[in-house]
Amino acid sequence: MVIYSINDLEKLSGVKAHTIRIWEKRYGVITPKRTKTNIRFYQDSDLQLLLNVAFLNKKGLKISKIACLSESEIKARVAELTDVHEEFEDQLDALTLAMFEFDEYNFNKILNQNIQQKGFRTTMLEVIYPLLDKISVMWIAGSIKNVHESFITQIVKRKILLAIEKLNLEKNILKKKYLIYLPEGENHELSLLFLEFLLKEHGFKVLNIGLGIRHDDIVEASESFRPDYIFTIINESYTGQNLQNYIDKILSSNQETHLLVTGFQVSQQRNQNTFRCTYFDSLTEVMNFIKEKQYANS
Repeated sequence: MVIYSINDLEKLSGVKAHTIRIWEKRYGVITPKRTKTNIRFYQDSDLQLLLNVAFLNKKGLKISKIACLSESEIKARVAELTDVHEEFEDQLDALTLAMFEFDEYNFNKILNQNIQQKGFRTTMLEVIYPLLDKISVMWIAGSIKNVHESFITQIVKRKILLAIEKLNLEKNILKKKYLIYLPEGENHELSLLFLEFLLKEHGFKVLNIGLGIRHDDIVEASESFRPDYIFTIINESYTGQNLQNYIDKILSSNQETHLLVTGFQVSQQRNQNTFRCTYFDSLTEVMNFIKEKQYANS
């Protein structure tokens, strides 16, 4: 069981601790538990309720009115208001609520509406990635469990795969070819799949060989596919190690291929572009590179 202090609730809900205390004392919105030494604490159910209350309050419902509603009525009002959202913060609040309640229907509904209105790529950049960043902070703080992260990951993974399937991919032997993968120790599959989507969206031929890929696997795939570019993401592996040694090993066994690398370790180790190797510090740089190569390839 995860327990929270009032400061934890402030960070996770965006409601000031002073305001939470007022809502407790004046309106009885939530009731803190106490340890044997009389220290206040809160549980998952309290956080879920506060997130719902804060959401309704942001949407203009007075706290005095919310306090008169039962928990089921509060959830019902939230469900009504999360039907269509344009405001950025509303999106994150609604999706976070759906995550805590494992509400797959509502989570899918919000994402589908965004995809329909904005397109898949914009939804990934403006909704899904900010949500994943928020969840990452919550996970580090111990505010969510692995099952919450897995719940979201599986839904988003299905969305990306569906978006890839819907692309109009023309067979063109003149298109540049990209081999993409994650090395051993990396598990950011959503980023790899989104990279596949971006490359295919711009008309490139892509071979995604997946996660946990060893050096021998890269060599074997390269000999058959003969990519123009090898693209990988390195966030967690090679922490405290020299990333350049790994890069040199890949380049030495793929003499005619240009290597592209992005991820946290690239910016952390401040790698500089070298012959046949380009580093990217951000997703924006990756997207700009893909656009430039599309124009050069057209």
